[in-house]
Amino acid sequence: MSKKVLIVDDSMYMRTLIREALIEAGYEVIGEAANGESAIDMALELTPDIITLDNILPDMIGIDILKVIKEEGLAAKVIMVSAVGQQSVINEGMSLGAAEYIVKPFTSDHLVEVVNRVA
Repeated sequence: MSKKVLIVDDSMYMRTLIREALIEAGYEVIGEAANGESAIDMALELTPDIITLDNILPDMIGIDILKVIKEEGLAAKVIMVSAVGQQSVINEGMSLGAAEYIVKPFTSDHLVEVVNRVA
């Protein structure tokens, strides 16, 4: 059975890039969110196995979404995906329960490799 993935990124381009790479790798993309509010709603409703989570969204930061996901007890593995590569931000994400942290820009191969490792 293929793993279900929720993609969260405010950039349509990034969502498309991630979606195409993951579908090609055999994952089932069950939803895409462009902001934090819909990301949380979709995560609770769709219960994905994996969430790729941009850290900078129009309405909130990924770290805050990560906190809510963990508080709600969702089992989804969260992979932070962000152009923000500062070690402090990466450390905060990891300490809050992110499974991995990918810094943009990245290759499709690298993305799939990280998702496979987490899955």
